[in-house]
Amino acid sequence: MKDTVCGMEVDESSRFKSSYKGKTYVFCSANCKQNFDKKPESYVGG
Repeated sequence: MKDTVCGMEVDESSRFKSSYKGKTYVFCSANCKQNFDKKPESYVGG
């Protein structure tokens, strides 16, 4: 899977995950997860 914030390939077992509009997103780091959580629509087109 791809980190929606930075584009890095991430294993779906990553501990950094968020759900948005019924879909789960995985991240490479806590920083990417925090950026997504602040404004998810800017990364997935809300």
